[in-house]
Amino acid sequence: MRTIYERLSEYSQSDYYGFHMPGHKRQFNMLGPEAPYAIDITEIDGFDDLHHAGGMIRDAQERAAEVYRADETHFLINGSSVGILSAVAGVTRRGDTVLVARNCHKSVYHAIYMNGLRPVYLMPGFDPSVQLNTEISAGDVRAALLREPKIRAVIIVSPTYDGVVSDIEAIAREAHARGIPLIVDEAHGAHFGFHPYFPTNANVKGADIVIHSLHKTLPSLTQTALLHMNGGIVRRERVREYLHMLQSSSPSYVLMASIDACVDLLENQREELFGPYVRRLAGMQKKLSQLQSLRVVDMEGNDPSKIIISTRNTDLTGRQLYRWLLEKYHLQMEMAAGMYVLAMTSVGDTKEGMERLTEALTDIDRALPETVNTCSVRNTKDKTSDIPCLPGPDVVYISSDMENVLAGVDGKDGAGRAVSLPWGDSDGRVSAEYAYLYPPGCPLIVPGERVSQETADVLQWYYERGYSIEGLRREQYIEVL
Repeated sequence: MRTIYERLSEYSQSDYYGFHMPGHKRQFNMLGPEAPYAIDITEIDGFDDLHHAGGMIRDAQERAAEVYRADETHFLINGSSVGILSAVAGVTRRGDTVLVARNCHKSVYHAIYMNGLRPVYLMPGFDPSVQLNTEISAGDVRAALLREPKIRAVIIVSPTYDGVVSDIEAIAREAHARGIPLIVDEAHGAHFGFHPYFPTNANVKGADIVIHSLHKTLPSLTQTALLHMNGGIVRRERVREYLHMLQSSSPSYVLMASIDACVDLLENQREELFGPYVRRLAGMQKKLSQLQSLRVVDMEGNDPSKIIISTRNTDLTGRQLYRWLLEKYHLQMEMAAGMYVLAMTSVGDTKEGMERLTEALTDIDRALPETVNTCSVRNTKDKTSDIPCLPGPDVVYISSDMENVLAGVDGKDGAGRAVSLPWGDSDGRVSAEYAYLYPPGCPLIVPGERVSQETADVLQWYYERGYSIEGLRREQYIEVL
């Protein structure tokens, strides 16, 4: 049996090209030819300690704060997820109410579960022409804060997995008017603020805590990220305490070196890094705008590094286009959604790689008859039918209460009444499981929420088209009360 290393090495020598994370695209060698074993150490004399930084790691974190224009920055070697968990735990007390964008990553839901929080959901907008969620409205934030005066934090994702950017400045004003912090999962926007072609990062727009995944869009190793804190609303010591608890007690020096090398590039080689990339990206987008049947989605103000190729006016699903690009052209996309494919670009992309994607999409486009999807939502057997839209969730129990509900303790009814039902028979029942597509990892249903017919339709739609639905113990079934 070949080892994982052997398989990775073989793949790295192949002609498969990745339009997916990590952002280095296997093009950078910032750590030198000896990495990783020759520089893989532990906390020895002279090399500081991430959990008690007072030397070179402290200096590196302070430089990262300056480069990202934050008040305080911490290295994350367990990915952005540990930053999300620490941020949410650090600004709340058990049982608190939090205002949460419903399209947040699953790590936000895990933080809600672990801390017994009561979520109030913000539904993003929806663009039916491309079948994707759009931004969070500052007006919706204001209305929710007026309606729910016990809210103790606002948590949103911007940019989203698809590159949709919300008005952070306006949302921050609404939160700060009530003295509560805004946490922004800006994991996919670590490149923001380093070239005018891209939006400004959330640190300078009023966010109190910002989390960046360096590895997603920049040349840094997978699992490297940053947590930034700003202003005086957040009790920073509590967030630091949770970082110490939740991050590995043996933090990788290889990963920390990668973070610092990436920050060094941002500080000292910004123009060399972003200038050629932006020119290549703009040129590719201009050429792709000429497609006839396929369509590159261009939403003003959003992240142009994310290339969304819509199949809305064809008889293809996103997954079919994804497979076509992979199997015929050896181009690996980041994600296939219902009616589009997502290609992630970064400073690591080469001219040749971008030309390959442009030529492949042009070839596919020429081979497609121009058709329009007008099929019924319910006609899920038809490959071109639209995805049913999810309604706002009906939260019956907070997720952390579900164990007690199932056990019949603490006055909760329902002991032993979890049953596994087909999706189509679960309408109106309360879910005891998560269900989500990964990527992007945003739950379609959360334990404690009532399953709607629309939710069942969405699950069935994706299942019939070959998508992997994660979180459920049994295929085509969901555990409910």
